[in-house]
Amino acid sequence: MAGEAESREATWEGPVLRTEHLTRVVDDRPLVEDVSIAVELGEVVAMVGPSGGGKSSLLRLLNRLDEPTGGTVFLEGRDYREIAPRELRRRIGMLLQQPFLFPGTVAENLAFGPAARGELLATETIAELLERVGLGGYADRDVSRLSGGEAQRVSLARTLANGPEILLLDEPTSALDEAAQLGVERLICNIIRQQQLTCLIVTHDPEQAERMAQRAILMENGRVVESGPMSEIKNA
Repeated sequence: MAGEAESREATWEGPVLRTEHLTRVVDDRPLVEDVSIAVELGEVVAMVGPSGGGKSSLLRLLNRLDEPTGGTVFLEGRDYREIAPRELRRRIGMLLQQPFLFPGTVAENLAFGPAARGELLATETIAELLERVGLGGYADRDVSRLSGGEAQRVSLARTLANGPEILLLDEPTSALDEAAQLGVERLICNIIRQQQLTCLIVTHDPEQAERMAQRAILMENGRVVESGPMSEIKNA
C-alpha cells in the first residue's frame, strides 16, 4: 500500500482532491454553496460545524452519491465527471455513520465490491483484511450476529477491499458506545497512517477532530467559513 501511495505521489504533483465552486441546490435550498477546497496527498482533514451546515452533503458530492448542481471535483487534476462512477467510488471510498451490510457472511460482504468489477477476492486477502480491522476468524460469521462496533469494522474492511486512495468518513463512530467508538477511531487512524491514505472526516466531536486530523474545515449554511490547523478552530 505504501508503494502505491509513493507511486501516485511520483506521478502527480498538486492536491489529490480539489473542488471548484462545488454547489448543490435542492428545492431552491442550497445544501452546499460555492465550496472550493484542496486536500493534499496523505492529509487528514476534519469537517466540523453545526448540524445542517452541509458537511455530510459535501462528502456525498465528493464521490457522486449526489450530483452537484454547480461546480465540480478534480481527482488528481482530472474532472471527476470523466471517471465512471463505479471506478470513482472505488478510488474514493466512503464509510457511513450507520454500517450497512448485505445479508450473508462477513466474507461475502468483503467480496462484493471486487466481484462487481469481475474480480475474485482471495480467501487469504479476506483473512488479511479482517486481521487488519481486528476481526480475525470472522470470515464465515453471519453479519446478523455482529455487534455495532464489529459491523462498523466490517464496513471499514469492505471499503478497504476496494483499494481506495481516499477515505470519506461520515461520523463513523457516533452510533457506537464509548468503548467501541475509541477502538474504531484508533483502528481508522492506524490504517490511515499505515496505508498513507488521504482522508476527510465529518465529526461533531472537536476532541475527535483534534485526535484524528491535522487540519479542519468549518462549514456553516453550506459554505466553508474557515479552514486551518486544528489548534486554531478546534472549538469552533
